Amino acid sequence: MDHDVLVGHLAGHLASILTMAAYLLKDILWLRTLTILSCFAGIAFNYFVPATPLWTIIYWNVLFTIINVAQVAIIIKQRSGVHFTEEEKELHDTLFKNFAPFEFMKLMRVGKWLEAKQGEVLATETKPIDSIMLIYNGLVGVESKGKEVAKLKDGNFIGEVSFITGGAATATVRALMPTRYVAWPKEAISKLLNRNPSMRFAMQAMLSTDLSKKLMHRAPSFHGKIDLDSILKPKK
Repeated sequence: MDHDVLVGHLAGHLASILTMAAYLLKDILWLRTLTILSCFAGIAFNYFVPATPLWTIIYWNVLFTIINVAQVAIIIKQRSGVHFTEEEKELHDTLFKNFAPFEFMKLMRVGKWLEAKQGEVLATETKPIDSIMLIYNGLVGVESKGKEVAKLKDGNFIGEVSFITGGAATATVRALMPTRYVAWPKEAISKLLNRNPSMRFAMQAMLSTDLSKKLMHRAPSFHGKIDLDSILKPKK
């Protein structure tokens, strides 16, 4: 086999392998980087293997490469400008690790750090709730019909059912000790997630996991009252 043709065939296999690998990645930067390498390999294949170079396909691969190079530059610029506080870094490294750094920065920009005093009510059963909250440090009690049914601590969300369904609070939540938390206004976070599908999917996964744990282990009084599959079903 001619040396150039052999190189072309190897490049063709490499292009397919790189494309497959790119599809397996969650990080958009690495996905685009592998796509660029795949385009280069595709150019080599379409130049060396056919009897005459397939210029139309080569030109398209060049265009795809240019687009992805530009997007990689934008992503690197966005990520290089991300600076977290110690608290934000801890949250990103633990709960929000599926968010790209610049995505998490966008999320924190629409949120607000707050402190709840012991005994302060963060949500009232059957009453509207304006924000979805995440406990950073502290402890709260979940009350249903005046009785405490569960306790929530660091890393738990408050108001996620109301956020997902658009309804009122399903329980009263009261701080059992000084509690530091992040609050995201429902309207602001909804607009942000609707503009960023990848963030929306990541947030839905987080809320689904948190809610599932509560329904299965932390709040037995809710069993049979909340249809998890129904409230997590995407709205049409």
